[in-house]
Amino acid sequence: MAPITKPLNSTAKAVEEARHFSVPVVAAGVVIAILYYGRSLFITSIVAVTIAFILDPFVLLLMRVRLPRSVASFVVCATALLFLYVMGMGAYAQLSGLYDDLPKYGQRIGDIVDTVRLRVQSVEDNAYRMVLPARLRQLEERQREEAAARKKSGKRGETAAVASPGPTAPEPARPPGTPIGDYLYARLGSFYEVLLMASFVPFLVYFMLSWRDHINRSFLQFFHGEGRLVAARSMAGIAGMVRAFVVGNFLLGLLLSVLSAVGFWMVRLPYPLLVGPLSGCLSLFPYVGLPLALIPPLFAALNQDQVSVFALAVAITTALHLIALNLLYPKLVGSRVHLNPLVVTFSLMFWGFLWGAAGLLLAIPLTAAVKAVCDNVKDLRAFGKFLGD
Repeated sequence: MAPITKPLNSTAKAVEEARHFSVPVVAAGVVIAILYYGRSLFITSIVAVTIAFILDPFVLLLMRVRLPRSVASFVVCATALLFLYVMGMGAYAQLSGLYDDLPKYGQRIGDIVDTVRLRVQSVEDNAYRMVLPARLRQLEERQREEAAARKKSGKRGETAAVASPGPTAPEPARPPGTPIGDYLYARLGSFYEVLLMASFVPFLVYFMLSWRDHINRSFLQFFHGEGRLVAARSMAGIAGMVRAFVVGNFLLGLLLSVLSAVGFWMVRLPYPLLVGPLSGCLSLFPYVGLPLALIPPLFAALNQDQVSVFALAVAITTALHLIALNLLYPKLVGSRVHLNPLVVTFSLMFWGFLWGAAGLLLAIPLTAAVKAVCDNVKDLRAFGKFLGD
């Protein structure tokens, strides 16, 4: 029996190694599937947590004047909703004016497209004359003349045939509707789902702020001994990293929005209260922030037809982006979120694939939270070092 025991042991060892390798792979696949199909729930929850991190310092400030946490949370949430309402009314006023000027912008864009098309065609014709020999050009011109003559004779025959038209069939009735209406109708379910989930955000934010201490204590009850200490340190690390990233980006975006709006107003760019915040917020996107931030002011300057306005809009946006990226961002955000550029790029790809635009916005704080957990769990510290800078 001795010769049979060794193969059996090696086979059992191979099966055990395969099982040890396959279980994490299957678990990762299940987690990715859950994140993908439950993206509405997860995005809503993470957005609520993000807003709660932004508003929590204001709640703590009101608690210093002896207000209960529940009352302070209600006051802060109500003030935030009022602020959003005022911002929405201002954006609506700017959008109404922009809607009235859309025909002018459309005509201007059409003129630019026609100019570019004519210039490209002129370059093609010049290159064509330089490259193609003279005999081939004469032959091609003769073929064009013959084709035009045949087309002209064909049109005469069609005119004679149309001189005595027969009874025409009535045109089929076209269903009423517009492209925009058809688009909205086709995606009515998605819009309803987004609105439904967005309606839960204010309530989630309020309960997260008012019940924060209770949630923290209750969560730690799931762990015992050293595990509770690790969980407490992990929660503190996640809170520190995410708060630094979220609050830092919020303050930086607010500052960029105000400065952009003031700068665009000084150069008399149309709709500065709409274009400035849009440009300031888009400037915070990793890697593509500057090109995205240039789109709103350049679009608003189309109706000005002045090179100086375009140049000033580009100069203001570029200067603010470079100052924010090189001076303000490292102090407000980079000092707490230690992620290397390769990991940031892969995280943007991964979360963008799973959750689209929302994943691009939430990729860095989610990855930073994962790193905070890995840094505090002994068996995962190697992964934390891999994610770090």
